Amino acid sequence: MPAIETDGLTRRFGDFTAVDDLDLTVQDGEVFGFLGPNGAGKSTTINMLLGFLKPTEGSATVLGNDATRQSRAVRQRTGLLPEGFELYENLTGREHVVSAIETKGADDDPDHLIERVGLEPEAARRRAGGYSKGMTQRLTLAVALVGEPDLLILDEPSSGLDPKGAKLLREIVREEADRGATVFFSSHILGQVEQVCDRVGIMNKGEMVAVDTIDALRDQTATESVVEVDVASVPDTDAVARVEGVDSVTVTDTTLEITVDRPAAKMPALRALDAETEVTDIAIEDASLESLFERYTGDADAGATGDETTQAAAVADGGDDA
Repeated sequence: MPAIETDGLTRRFGDFTAVDDLDLTVQDGEVFGFLGPNGAGKSTTINMLLGFLKPTEGSATVLGNDATRQSRAVRQRTGLLPEGFELYENLTGREHVVSAIETKGADDDPDHLIERVGLEPEAARRRAGGYSKGMTQRLTLAVALVGEPDLLILDEPSSGLDPKGAKLLREIVREEADRGATVFFSSHILGQVEQVCDRVGIMNKGEMVAVDTIDALRDQTATESVVEVDVASVPDTDAVARVEGVDSVTVTDTTLEITVDRPAAKMPALRALDAETEVTDIAIEDASLESLFERYTGDADAGATGDETTQAAAVADGGDDA
């Protein structure tokens, strides 16, 4: 059974359609990157998956439950890190985690969760009103992990984190997937998405415009790749240049730079070169996720901040670096 499945999911606000006829399947145990520019419909979708917004049309099934009629059951099995969540200023960080454990009826060790997300014990004993953005993100992630949820929904989880915190976040995402959880990961930091996600879906103007692995999206969009090859001796490059899909071949000393207009041309070009000389080293630079995102959305900034708040979901569940 898929962890998330939507059928014609649509949400309109008056004359404005925020999500339009969304068909999406996220497999159990998958790390799925959910991308799109501002106003694309991502947060509206998340709110419908959690049952905080009722679809105008269509349906969503989450963890085998109807997201509208069985939203409480969905949220009980879901951990949420929402964008822009505000902590309770008078509670300590540890008290936030303890409250979430009690609300979910879980038996987690709050100190273990705090340590896992890299929040210093001294900071966890302080009131959260003075937390930096990064500390807030770490604490909210700890709350999301309570009860070993079957589904983690992470909305801009690396916001405010320093490089060490971002690396720890990626490690936690993979650990959660390894234990069998499904991770629904929305972020505007596309490098993070590329490092942890099995597949990505790109929303634009309320519609899902692409769903696939990043490598498959590269193949589908005819994006350029550059193959840098070191050779024992420089051959005649005509055979390589004639390979279908090769745009150019440049030579610097004993290094050839082969530019192809689609990833599928890389191997034929390398085979043609290997027939002419000895290849000693290869480096390949594929199109980045940022460039793919721009092709599908026309958004050079690759923004992915929310279009509605999901803070209410974290509150219902009991729930920066300095």
